[in-house]
Amino acid sequence: MLKKYSGTVVFFTFAMSFLLLAGGCSQHKIQSTPPSPAVSSPPTAQHEAPVVTTPPGSEESLSTPAPKPVHSFTILEGRTTGPMLPVYFNFDRSNIRKDQISRIEGNAQYLRNNSQATIVVQGNCDERGTSEYNMALGERRAQSAKRYLINLGVNPDRITTISFGEEKPLNYGHDELAWSQNRRDDFVQNQ
Repeated sequence: MLKKYSGTVVFFTFAMSFLLLAGGCSQHKIQSTPPSPAVSSPPTAQHEAPVVTTPPGSEESLSTPAPKPVHSFTILEGRTTGPMLPVYFNFDRSNIRKDQISRIEGNAQYLRNNSQATIVVQGNCDERGTSEYNMALGERRAQSAKRYLINLGVNPDRITTISFGEEKPLNYGHDELAWSQNRRDDFVQNQ
């Protein structure tokens, strides 16, 4: 009797599952919304505003001016002002790594091309070590980047430095990936 009953339960369960699945797959008409205006290209090094295009069939004129940017520059990575890039450091080091030279050279090129731009180099550390030690290490990192920029022809009067030590992490994790992203100099343009 138990076998006959359990077979019926299995069959009933299977049938109900099938009906639920079939009912859940009923056809519904999906309404789509027209796409929002797209940005056709990112801002260039000269900080041009992006060109906004409208979707086909829109009533707006193709000559609609692009909206004015809130800032004359953008943030690309970390707290660094674009198109400049942050420079990352090895654990407990303040010298510019070989794989970061192209980044700092690009930052120097940007500053040479934009002679009115002034920046703050912000030294950052990961969470390991004491606050006092990390403040000093962040300052050494910021000074190292400043010296490198000066050696590449940037006027020292246009560069200031500050250390945040471990106080302003970007990644709050407690592993090597997080620590490696927090060991950096940010290059922030003054407004």
